[in-house]
Amino acid sequence: MAAIPVTGTAPAKLEKKPVKFSNLLLGAGLNMFEVTTLGQPLEVVKTTMAANRGDSFAGALSRVWGRGGVLGYYQGLIPWAWIEASTKGAVLLFVASEAEYYAKSFGANDFVGGISGGMAGGVAQAYATMGFCTCMKTVEITKHKIAAKGVKPPGTFETFMDIWRKEGIRGINKGVNAVAIRQTTNWGSRFGLSRLAETGIRNVTGKEEGQKLSSIEKILASGLGGGLSAWNQPIEVIRVEMQSKTEDANRPKNLTVGKTLRYIYGQNGIQGLYRGVTPRIGLGVWQTICMVALGDMAKEAVEKLTGEKVTAKH
Repeated sequence: MAAIPVTGTAPAKLEKKPVKFSNLLLGAGLNMFEVTTLGQPLEVVKTTMAANRGDSFAGALSRVWGRGGVLGYYQGLIPWAWIEASTKGAVLLFVASEAEYYAKSFGANDFVGGISGGMAGGVAQAYATMGFCTCMKTVEITKHKIAAKGVKPPGTFETFMDIWRKEGIRGINKGVNAVAIRQTTNWGSRFGLSRLAETGIRNVTGKEEGQKLSSIEKILASGLGGGLSAWNQPIEVIRVEMQSKTEDANRPKNLTVGKTLRYIYGQNGIQGLYRGVTPRIGLGVWQTICMVALGDMAKEAVEKLTGEKVTAKH
């Protein structure tokens, strides 16, 4: 008796995506370029405005220039911004890949799985490396310089060790919970808003679902996603205030996220919670340009260097 042929196709088997060295190298390289060019100056201005909430954008630029001219805009770059830039992509990729796999294994679709992976990766970034890196960057930007003549200001590692001796691990990770909230909302909203923008662009240009967008369209969609995700700026201002070395006798001791929120709102109102949003939007756009516009060129370079095909999305 002849075998009866089976019709239809079996459901695709869920496979865990491997995390390749080429992907990690690409992420680290693009992040390092982004932060070393415009990334850190925008971060410094954003942090300065969040810490000195009476400053206008022009006032913050003037304050930063007064701290050391052009070099003032790169305060905290070495080593903290470099450590953060070179490691956060690897942490995100490992954790996001695992979280997305398990979310899909429980029945989540691609969209929900992607957001779940991004949010989990964002939290992991905060607690693994970004907590102490953002804290030390903020300390560098907001600490008072010693004004007395002939007295050398404390260096980066002197400042780090001083905090470690006085406050231990809690001191160098101050504000880490706010960083975690910022990162998980950042990645969740950036992913969702970018996809929403892509859908809008397809509707306007008449492109079908799944049809590739041009480089300009990808930059526009990702830029809108990155810029609009600045809705959570109050969390960023709270994070800066928790980590700031700016002296204020009215500020409560042992700050938590809730205490800091009440303090900022009491001092500066709703406007105070959105200080620094303009340079942050600029930062989101610049990150997008680096990741999208330079991504294809960087992919080719990394593939030649490692001999592996880069599969990371940018």
